[in-house]
Amino acid sequence: MASKEEAWKLEWRISVGNGTTERLVPTYGPSKRIFLWLKGFVMKVILERIAKSMRKIWRIGADDPAKVVHCLKVGLALSLVSIFYYMRPLYDGVGGNAMWAIMTVVVVFESTVGATFSKCVNRVVATILAGTLGIAVHWVATQSGKAEIFVTASSVFLFAFTATYSRLVPSFKSRFDYGAMIFILTFSLVSVGGYRVDKLFDMAQQRASTIAIGTTICIVITVFLCPIWAGSQLHRLVQCNFVKLADSLDGCVEEYFKMKDISTNEDKETNMKLQGFKCVLNSKGTEEAMANLARWEPAHGSFNFRHPWQQYVKTGAAMRRCAYCLENLSICMNYETEVPDKVKNHFGEACMKLGSACSEILRELADMIKNTRKSSKIDYLVFDMNSAVQELQETLKDVPIETNKPEDDEDVKSEEDNKEGDRTIAMSLHEVLPVATLVSLLIENAARIQTTVEAVDELANLADFKQESKKKIGSNNAT
Repeated sequence: MASKEEAWKLEWRISVGNGTTERLVPTYGPSKRIFLWLKGFVMKVILERIAKSMRKIWRIGADDPAKVVHCLKVGLALSLVSIFYYMRPLYDGVGGNAMWAIMTVVVVFESTVGATFSKCVNRVVATILAGTLGIAVHWVATQSGKAEIFVTASSVFLFAFTATYSRLVPSFKSRFDYGAMIFILTFSLVSVGGYRVDKLFDMAQQRASTIAIGTTICIVITVFLCPIWAGSQLHRLVQCNFVKLADSLDGCVEEYFKMKDISTNEDKETNMKLQGFKCVLNSKGTEEAMANLARWEPAHGSFNFRHPWQQYVKTGAAMRRCAYCLENLSICMNYETEVPDKVKNHFGEACMKLGSACSEILRELADMIKNTRKSSKIDYLVFDMNSAVQELQETLKDVPIETNKPEDDEDVKSEEDNKEGDRTIAMSLHEVLPVATLVSLLIENAARIQTTVEAVDELANLADFKQESKKKIGSNNAT
């Protein structure tokens, strides 16, 4: 063994004219070079892409473990419902229609409890209603003699038209769209299929039982095994949006007036905070969908059965009005017209004070929603914000604007200024105008924040938020 290992370590060398030696490298033919090139291509391109895609897949599950949990629950539900297909007694008990239970689980099982409840209730109610009407239409058609085909076709047209038209109504579509689709499918199968099937009632009963089995398994697993509540997700989404708004507001004002030095390491975090308002602007569809699903969920945690989920949508709408102001503020930061430092220094302190007051209110509202408790200091914060607004308005009124006057008037004015002392610095209108735009947006944003406070107060009253404890109030006053 030792001699073989030493033989592999041997290499051929040749003598060169200058007295040194070089290692002799074997030359490969064209076929060998092509093979080595293909091997390198496979290793570098294909395997690297596979590894990159696997890292992405792993990152998706690591960032949101709830997705992995949902996949596990779907697999468990399908495994349990498959027992009715594998075991002969259970298979005969449902009349050989166990596949309908499997199809129900595949179609009905969703990631959140509310979405699963919504589809389960819609499917069961629509199946029972459509099956009952289908059997009734079949009986009427059989009693009509030669007009059986006409009665069946007319009933299918009438009910399909009505159910399809109901799907176009927004209030109905948001909650019962899936049920209307199942109603059309089931009614068509029962009424039309009854023309060729003798035991129509037995077939409808067996399919209804398999659907009930599938929906029951889905509800049990999604509620009792690592439940994912749409209401809790909506609650956290609104709370996080308040924090993002506060960070964006602070970042916009600080970036505009350059009140603090930002290092290169903090530059990326600052840009992310500045763009936080975009998440609020894009969350409308998610909030409305979660609110519709949360209404189907049973009481859980600190949320009752009739929790005011629609008030979260109104609160989100009020936040988006604030986010539109922040979007305009970010546009002001990118003006091509440079604002002199003297103008920024004149407005900087008042703008920073108002921005800090507004962001503090937004963070206090986020704490209210997070802890589901009414705040004892929100009124004081609103008072401070209104005071900052008045101070900023006074600062805007006191701006000395230069005007084009005759030279004699300018000489008289300069003499008077020399007597009074140079207390103020005259500014031209084109220098003040960009900052005046930002000031007006900050004032408008403060007014919209006050509307948001009212929306959150209404949510606290409807949801019966608890009052803040006296100990916590005393500690806040002490700080």
